[in-house]
Amino acid sequence: MSLKNLPAAPEGRPCAKVTSELSPAALDRWDGGIKAANSNANTISIFDVIGSDYWGEGVTANRIAGALRSMNGEDVTVSINSPGGDMFEGLAIYNLLREYSGKVTVKVLAIAASAASIIAMAGDEVQIGRGAFLMIHNCWVYAVGNRHDLARAAQDMEPFDRAMQDIYSTRSGLDASTVSEMMDNETYIGGNDAVEKGFADRLLSADEISDGDESPAAALRKLDALLAKANTPRSERRKLLKSLSVSTPGAADKTQGKPSATDDPNPENIKQLEDALAAFGK
Repeated sequence: MSLKNLPAAPEGRPCAKVTSELSPAALDRWDGGIKAANSNANTISIFDVIGSDYWGEGVTANRIAGALRSMNGEDVTVSINSPGGDMFEGLAIYNLLREYSGKVTVKVLAIAASAASIIAMAGDEVQIGRGAFLMIHNCWVYAVGNRHDLARAAQDMEPFDRAMQDIYSTRSGLDASTVSEMMDNETYIGGNDAVEKGFADRLLSADEISDGDESPAAALRKLDALLAKANTPRSERRKLLKSLSVSTPGAADKTQGKPSATDDPNPENIKQLEDALAAFGK
């Protein structure tokens, strides 16, 4: 499909009180160890959440814009394995790829959920693994405020949902009412089904996908989700996870002098983490 036939996505955010978030179900399905078996200099890898998270990680529109500038209009491959994230950032990345002058080939290696599925739609050609999934749904957000603020948030989300529906419908050829129902039901679309329904053009061969160990970023996010299910407050989760992560990349330990090393996790924090996970297991 020519990018010229795809509709532009709305830009910006409706208000500061609305934050787009990950779908827990998509996070559960995400295997952060799946990567492309081979890649070249003109490959953009989207193997993390969409948008910048608490740790300053994630795939942002600024990063994608910089990568595309460096390619000077040459054809580009975009490999995706992402549980989604910030829908508004995803729409911005979709617009960047849609407007890129070179050919854009999208390869969905494992999952392109939520915001990542919108990004996938920007390809001139979309390829998907036989065991991979697209997931489409209405914009998933957290909103704060009084009842008037929440009513306004629902109203503000509607144009974004309509825009996403238009993108999915244009790409697939499915009618708007069918796509709207799929979004309402948070639909997972397998590889064969994605090709059959028009969301993808062809299946990827198995030798294009590599399955390795879970990435540290994926492990931390899944651990955060487990702690949330155990009713651990967000502030406490952040403290626990920070004790397990490298909070100061590139810093040298004052005692050992080892590059990228940090202090050992606080044993008390580890005990709290074990207790929270044990409570969830019950």
